[in-house]
Amino acid sequence: MIIAAAMITLVIPESNSLKGKRRVVKSLIERVRHKFDAAVAEVGDNDLWQKARIGVALVGNDSQLLNSRLQQIMKFMENQYLAEIIDSQVELCYLEK
Repeated sequence: MIIAAAMITLVIPESNSLKGKRRVVKSLIERVRHKFDAAVAEVGDNDLWQKARIGVALVGNDSQLLNSRLQQIMKFMENQYLAEIIDSQVELCYLEK
């Protein structure tokens, strides 16, 4: 089993309040969950107006597929034009019995 995880740092330039930021983050999270069936959550920078950290996790048995899917998720997030990805980290964890 392989667990693929990504930590994505976003800048939300149009946000002028925490309420505005949370609206954008919630929208992105729900869209990614719906389209990619991935585990997604805001995992950092909760009190900053124009910055957010999003965690994404996938489970499978093909590392290339999982890595490709994470790249698709990041591209999808940028193509929503709600926020800009300024940093990302991807890790794969291999678990054996």
